[in-house]
Amino acid sequence: MSDALSFLKKQIKENIQTYAILFAMAFVWLLFSFLTEGMYIRSQNFSNLFRQMTVTSFLAVGMVLVIVTGNIDLSVGKVAGFVSVVAAKFQDDIWFNVMPNNELLTTILSVLIGIGVGTIFEAIQGYLIAYLHVPSFIVTLGGSWILNGAILVVTEGKTIAANQPIFSYIAQGYLPPIAGWIMAGALILVLFLTMFQSRRNKMKYGFTPAPIVLDIARTIFLSIIITVYVYIVNQYNGVQFPVLLLAVTAVVMAYISNNTPIGRYAYAIGGNREAARLSGVNINKSIFKVFVFMGVLCGISGVVLASYVGYGTIAAGSGYELDAIASCILGGTSTLGGIGTIFGAIIGAMLMASLTSGLQMLNVTAAWQYILKGIVLVLAVYADVYLKKSR
Repeated sequence: MSDALSFLKKQIKENIQTYAILFAMAFVWLLFSFLTEGMYIRSQNFSNLFRQMTVTSFLAVGMVLVIVTGNIDLSVGKVAGFVSVVAAKFQDDIWFNVMPNNELLTTILSVLIGIGVGTIFEAIQGYLIAYLHVPSFIVTLGGSWILNGAILVVTEGKTIAANQPIFSYIAQGYLPPIAGWIMAGALILVLFLTMFQSRRNKMKYGFTPAPIVLDIARTIFLSIIITVYVYIVNQYNGVQFPVLLLAVTAVVMAYISNNTPIGRYAYAIGGNREAARLSGVNINKSIFKVFVFMGVLCGISGVVLASYVGYGTIAAGSGYELDAIASCILGGTSTLGGIGTIFGAIIGAMLMASLTSGLQMLNVTAAWQYILKGIVLVLAVYADVYLKKSR
């Protein structure tokens, strides 16, 4: 027991920022629940809260590796916005004339085209950054301006409808309650299997795993959170389809970041670029791949945005890049590079969405919402710099 307690204290000290953000989110939920007389945690608002965070979360998941490598991407909001108007254009105009009676096929094609557009644009930016060594700040800022103009060209200053039933299901659909419980059971099973597999791998390669009591307690805690979440959303309409997409994406990206050369090289580059180069890491190729992954996630985010809003608009994606960056930093991604987690970014996105939802329910004006979120972001950056210097 003493070994478990000492290990737990060590873990808390090493991951103080992650635990702090979890505490902050719990405090925000309790505060807004009190101020709204319980309306904040009702099933409908709870369901809407998770749905609203998905668009930003897809961007934040990709942004983690970008920031980890010591780069930044100021164009992701506009990439997602441009993808959303392109998808809406195909749904409303092109497919209507070419394949008017095949909605499932046109939806699939719109999704693939949207992801392709996002990937190609980010690949171009990644090439400029990785191989031509143009600073990422300049490239992505210029890309944002280009896309702002491209959105106006595609929309012609008008709103484009994208509210076809099957396409709308991507961001507005729900799983049946029984499907939600099956998904929860499968996810809990995966958590336990992954936990035991991780312990076996550590012992196989000579590493000392955490005390089994702590690993089991952590897994049970996560299982309880999943169960409570499914129970609450099933009281409304069920598990939201975009949340399911986000969960799958997060698991895949977490695996890539922790268990593949692309992810490990990204952390090595951000931690010590020269050491990574001397170790044989192809820095240019690694950074380029990170931006390609960012493009895929921008494409997914843009498709979900078009489906969620139901339209492609001239203001699509505005400000999303700031929310994505803020989500990463709040979730523990270091602005100095080398540190960050996928699930931390999602927690950060949830905190941002929780603040926005609560302030809107209290009828706080948009001006004060921006001010409060800005203060939270600055404090998070200060905490990151302070903790890294302390270490």
